[in-house]
Parts: sequence; C-alpha cells; structure tokens
Amino acid sequence: MIERKIIIGCIVSTDYLKQITNIWNINLLESSVAKRLAVWCWEYFEKYDRAPGKDIEGIYFSKLKTEKLSKDIAEEIEEDILPGLSKEYENDTFNLEYLLEETQKYFKERHLTQMSENIQALLNSGELLEAEKIASDYKPILSGVKEDLDLSDPIALERIDKAFTAANECLIEYPRQLGEFWNSQLVRGAFVALMASEKRGKTFWLLDMALRACRQGRKVAFFQAGDMTESQQLIRMCVYLTKKSNLQRYCGKMWEPVRDCIKNQTNNCDDENRVTSIGVFDGKGENEIRYGITQDQLISAYKDNPNYKTCTNCKNYWTKPWGAVWLRSVIVKDPLTIKESKAAISKFFLLSKRKFKLSTHANGTLSIRQMKALLAIWEKQDNFVPDVIVVDYADLIIGETKEFRHLQNEVWKGLRGLSQEKGQPLVITATQADAKSYDQDRLKLSNFSEDKRKYAHVTAMFGLNQDTKDREKKIGIMRINEIVVREGDFSTAKEITVLQNLRRGRPFLMSYW
Repeated sequence: MIERKIIIGCIVSTDYLKQITNIWNINLLESSVAKRLAVWCWEYFEKYDRAPGKDIEGIYFSKLKTEKLSKDIAEEIEEDILPGLSKEYENDTFNLEYLLEETQKYFKERHLTQMSENIQALLNSGELLEAEKIASDYKPILSGVKEDLDLSDPIALERIDKAFTAANECLIEYPRQLGEFWNSQLVRGAFVALMASEKRGKTFWLLDMALRACRQGRKVAFFQAGDMTESQQLIRMCVYLTKKSNLQRYCGKMWEPVRDCIKNQTNNCDDENRVTSIGVFDGKGENEIRYGITQDQLISAYKDNPNYKTCTNCKNYWTKPWGAVWLRSVIVKDPLTIKESKAAISKFFLLSKRKFKLSTHANGTLSIRQMKALLAIWEKQDNFVPDVIVVDYADLIIGETKEFRHLQNEVWKGLRGLSQEKGQPLVITATQADAKSYDQDRLKLSNFSEDKRKYAHVTAMFGLNQDTKDREKKIGIMRINEIVVREGDFSTAKEITVLQNLRRGRPFLMSYW
C-alpha cells in the first residue's frame, strides 16, 4: 500500500519528486512494478522538470515497444495500476505533507531491514568481519524534508509557495456572507473553536461543518466525547440529511426564516431590480425591525401581505448591512422513518464513496492519547488520514495531568498538536461559555470557562449568540461573532447573522450582514 502511494506521488506531484530527491533510493522499493514505474517517472522528471501526470499512460505504451516487459508486469500495469491510479487520484485529495512523512518513514524501515538481512546472511555464512564492516559503515537516511531553512537557498522560494498554498487551502467552504466571515480560518493546519452557552446548538454546528467538509470531498474524523450517544448522533445526522425530524411534534406546518432586505421591508428602495413594490413594515425604523421584530409580528405581516416577495437583487445587499429576516411556510408531513434514514445515509456516504469516521465515547473517557491511537489504527488499517477532525466537544476530553488548573490547558494544547501532525488537518471543537454568558446578548473575551489559555492555542474562536429573551431563538436567528482570530485584526463586535431551523436539523440556512 505504501509503495502504491509513493508511485502515485511520483506520477502526480512535481513537489513530491523535488522534496524526496535527498532520500530517493529505488533499491528500497520491493515491488518490481513499483520500481519500473518509478524509473519512468524519474526519467520524465529529469527531462522536463515536472511529474508525468497523465502522460504516464503514454510513457507505458511507448516503453511497451522498446523494453522487454514480462507479461505479468505488463498486465498488472495496464489492467490494475494505471486505471487504479487515475481513479484514486481523481477521487482523493493528494496530501503532500503526509506522503513525504510516510515515504521517509518507509525508506528508513526498508534501509534498516535490508542492512539487518545482509548482516544476518553474513553471520550465517561465518563472515564475521564483513558483517562488522557493514554495521560500522551504516549511515542513516537523511531527512527528506529539512526542518531548518537557509533563506539564501533557492528552495526558500519553493517554501514560500508552499506556505501560501497551505494558508489558502480552505477545507470547508460556506457560501456568501458567512463564507466571507470565516472561510479564511477553516484552512489546513488551523485549530478553530466555537464558544457558546448551554443549548445554543454547538453540536448542530459541529455536525454541519463535518458533513459539509465530507460533501466537499474531505476525509472527516468526528470524535463524540460524551455529549451524545452513537444512536443520538446517527439520528441527528439522518435528520440533517433529510431535513425532517424523527419526532412528531416537529412535523406539520412550521415557520422557517429566510433572508430579505431591510430597504425592501421599509419600502425605501428604488432600485430597478426590486421584485416588489410593497413594504411590509413601512413606517418602522430599520433597527426596530432588525433587532426588535418578533416571530408573531412576522407571522402577522406574512398573513396580511400575501403578495409580498423578499428581495436580494442589488449588489449593495451583499456587502452592506441591509439584511433582515422574513418567514416562509414549510410543511413536514410525517416523522423521519428508518427506511428514509438508511436511504439518506446510503446515498450520502456509500454511493458517493465519502469518507467519514464516527468515534463515540462515554463522558469522561476520551483523551488526546486515545484519539491519536485511533487515528494511527485507521491510517494503518483503512489508509484513512483525515483532512478535518471534529471533536464534540473539548471540555469533555480528559487529561493526564493531576493538577486540575492545568487540565484544560493540556487538552487544548493537545488538540492544537493534532492540527500540526499527519498532513496538518483542520481541527474543530466547541467549548462552554461561563455562567455570565446567560445574561449577555453577545459573548466577549471575558466569557471563557475554566482556563483563558484556551485562547493561546486556537487559531480562531467564534461565539454563537442569541438574545437573552429568546426572540432570536424563536425566529431562527443566530449571530456569530469573532472572539479570537490569530491572523489579522479582530473584534468581538464583528458578527454575521445566520438563519437556521434546528427542527429540521439545519443550523445554517443562509446568512447576511
């Protein structure tokens, strides 16, 4: 399996070939097919200074005419290797950092194994001096990727390319205003946390991020640390995928929020692209509507103005704080069934071949050490290395220190470490706000619980906010604000408004400024 990965790297990645030059030794490969393909890749690279990519097929048919390939090797390359490589590369995200680490590890193991076998063979034949000579001449394989960097070396320019590429590789993309608000933080190697008071939908958001990442082709590992059982987690996942609850009380007719323009509602718009001429709240102030309108008032306005239509047609709407909430009527006829749930899971995961690992643990049993052990097992058994790791949630992870005041710092430091290992996955978790948060409409830096050093380890932390009178909760409004953002300026006053319908399992429907 590892030699197959190495050949994939040689075929598809110029950066991979460049960075393994110092450690490359074709004799460390066991497979004759792998050796043959590797030779062709290096010949192509030396001639054109790039990996062969899709040209490998042409190279094979050319070599078939000029080289004596055994029937077995030719059939394996043509019928198994080439089609398999193409399919694997198209369906999978190539992780350069991970493959570099694995290649170096494998070459070191093979180098030691070959030396050991040679020494043992000489000992068995009584050639003690030769065995000693091989042992004394042993030189370890150099590191393929330098940990230090000489800025006067041209490789520094390549590292700059790599740094900017990694910083801009968004692993979970949200649309429109919410995407503008936080997509730049949802990148490889980042550690992002959501902070909220109790029952503000933290798990809903973590699940949304996980499934969105999975839909976008990422490998996802979801660790449930004790907030929910596996059964509860699976049901919530099925509710999310089908947009219907398994509970009768959440079926029937319901009101779901949709975005609108405040200028449209106050009838203060003269844009030619406006879709209606009715102002449902004509005469009311914009702040009164945006921050004071209740669900009952929205329902009443909806019924009194059956011809009213929402409007987001002008360019200004997408950049200015003109967003407002409106309602639409949604009918969910019957509760979610087992049959519908199985069909949804099958369609989303099995048929689409998406990769998602769910690991559920009882409260107070999951540790960072255990997470690392599971990740190592998945890698070895299933060739599964996640792009995104979601932990629900950090406050439930147990530490190994005996001093309680350092416990949370140890856990958060460990989670940060996960984002810096094995291909640098994006790590996402949630944390509980302090008791004072229940009396606030917006979270602040002071609302951390237990240990403020959490802020030192995250690359970004966002707050999930709703007003203390539950006006926003009843409508389906959530405000997300910046708590900490490591790169660039941030302000706890900067927030985005998100519309949601948790009865249908959706914490995010749309957003506006």
